[in-house]
Amino acid sequence: MEVKNAVMPNEDQIKEFSEQGEDKPIYMVNLLKFKEKANYPDKRETDLTGEEAYAIYAEEVAGVAGHLEKVGGKPLFGGEVERLMLGEVEDLWDKVAIAMYPSRKAMFQMLNDPDYIVSAQHRVAGLEGQLNIETSLTSSD
Repeated sequence: MEVKNAVMPNEDQIKEFSEQGEDKPIYMVNLLKFKEKANYPDKRETDLTGEEAYAIYAEEVAGVAGHLEKVGGKPLFGGEVERLMLGEVEDLWDKVAIAMYPSRKAMFQMLNDPDYIVSAQHRVAGLEGQLNIETSLTSSD
């Protein structure tokens, strides 16, 4: 299995994600790898680390600006990666975060909101790359 961190989805991933599936909650598992030093797309000078820049983004998404709340989503978990207990990868991620969205449509709505796009500059500045894994609850009927 080859693992490639990315900061933005490719064209196929965007197309597949935007296709309407069941209108059910999704849980996005984010495996995050930070840059040593933040690097903003607009080339601004900063002394922030990648993790510090991403923390600004996370606070705006889950807190101050309420991007998640606006679409009915919520943060569920965030934590530091300590070690790999099973399996092998060349390099571990730095943090894991899980967020719930009421549907793909809700997440897509958030990603296209102009206010969110302003906040996302901190995400791009801070991330070396990530894996973003869509999951859903299974019923135990």
